[in-house]
Amino acid sequence: MVKGYKDIISNYFDDHSFVESNIKSFNRFVEKDLPTIVNNVGEIVPTIIPQEVENFKIKLSDISVGMPKITEADGSKRDLYPIESRLRKLTYAAPITLTVSAHINDIQRESFKTEVGRLPIMLKSKYCHLENLKRKELIKKGEDSVDWGGYFIINGNERVLITVEDLASNKLFVKRAKVGVSKWIGKLYSEHLNYRIPHTFEQMKDGSLQLSFARFQRVPIIAIIKALGLTKDQEIMEFISPNKVYDDVILNLYENVDLKTQDEALEFLAKKIGMPQKELREERTLEQLDRYLLPHIGMTSKDRIYKAYNLCKLIKRFLKITSDGAIPINQDHYINKRLKQSGDLLNDLFKVNMRSLVQDMLYNFQRLVKRGKFSSIRIIIREQLLSSRIKSAMATGSWPGGRKGISQNISRVNAVDTTSHTQRVASLLTASQENFEARALHSTHWGRLCPVETPEGTPIGLRKNLALLSNVTDTEPAEKKIVKLLESSGMKKVE
Repeated sequence: MVKGYKDIISNYFDDHSFVESNIKSFNRFVEKDLPTIVNNVGEIVPTIIPQEVENFKIKLSDISVGMPKITEADGSKRDLYPIESRLRKLTYAAPITLTVSAHINDIQRESFKTEVGRLPIMLKSKYCHLENLKRKELIKKGEDSVDWGGYFIINGNERVLITVEDLASNKLFVKRAKVGVSKWIGKLYSEHLNYRIPHTFEQMKDGSLQLSFARFQRVPIIAIIKALGLTKDQEIMEFISPNKVYDDVILNLYENVDLKTQDEALEFLAKKIGMPQKELREERTLEQLDRYLLPHIGMTSKDRIYKAYNLCKLIKRFLKITSDGAIPINQDHYINKRLKQSGDLLNDLFKVNMRSLVQDMLYNFQRLVKRGKFSSIRIIIREQLLSSRIKSAMATGSWPGGRKGISQNISRVNAVDTTSHTQRVASLLTASQENFEARALHSTHWGRLCPVETPEGTPIGLRKNLALLSNVTDTEPAEKKIVKLLESSGMKKVE
């Protein structure tokens, strides 16, 4: 044991808290993720517009979050503190303001800043009144001077968002299938902006390689490669493996030998997914491929050929495991896991509800235009919609994607129990399934997860807790560093 370790740990906690990474995650969500979500909305173009207007666009920009305030019955506004929220059964939330502008015939006619909702604020974050307050100041405000924060107050209840453990995106994980018609199954979650599309690679018992994603279910992977523009069998062989000829690849090329052109491959895929209109079949199929096939590579027509090349490389990696006996990536190794903290979970929630707000604005606008009562876009925004949806999700714990139990009432048995609850990590795997390997203690948990703190019974190993000195890093800066490192070594970005 290192001499003086108690002093070292004590000094560390003079400047850092147990829930520091969670608070940083929330701050990053407000500062970076919210503007990104609004920018991704782009222009809102109604289908029904006033008769005298040629084109009408609504633009959203400059989103900002204030400090928690309360409006009393007499209309007066003042700062809201956590203790008052607890006692009066209020939500400790701050206003979200947004700049909305209307462009008629490409000329800006109206622009204003408005409140579109209220965002629950994490205690001790940048947007909380308690940030940087000293011990005496906290006691004066009626707060526990040793409370770490890292939770929310919804309708007077203290709620904590449980960190969710998930598999890393954009990585292929291959394993042997125990049941079903396929011998081997590979999983890849392709993530880009608002999209996270699961892709399933399967090798059936007859040797055929198939891919499933979005509307495409068990489609021959060679047909998809040809539909993306890589049509010559020789080129496909070389891109998969220039040095070794795989019998499985020859078998799959033979099965799809009738698809000689890109149009024939697109027609084949359109029939597979039941695309109706014959006139626009190919265009619609290409749209589906652009949007839902490996979106992390790109979502434009220029990226199709790179998707084809990447599919070839994924086939090679798949066959190296299934045919050459290479060791598959261990999905229980913690380098292949990602932790979604409060900021990431709120990001998922806000994306969904932002789309609902835009749809509601469109509906209100078009309804007023039909009635001939439209005067200003100020009246089409309902600020309660966003607030009520976010508050409802955080009060019940029901999250987008059908996940439940994300938000929980914080445990207040004692200070240690409270700290433990704010550091809890939940797996997406269900407790009813066996998943013996996922429940087991892995060597890579050392220093990251507590090896002792997990419940007995069915959820053992699926509910964990972060180690006291662990810190969750942001993946974005790490990606930028890697890109800079590659560029400095002489590599160039593919444009």
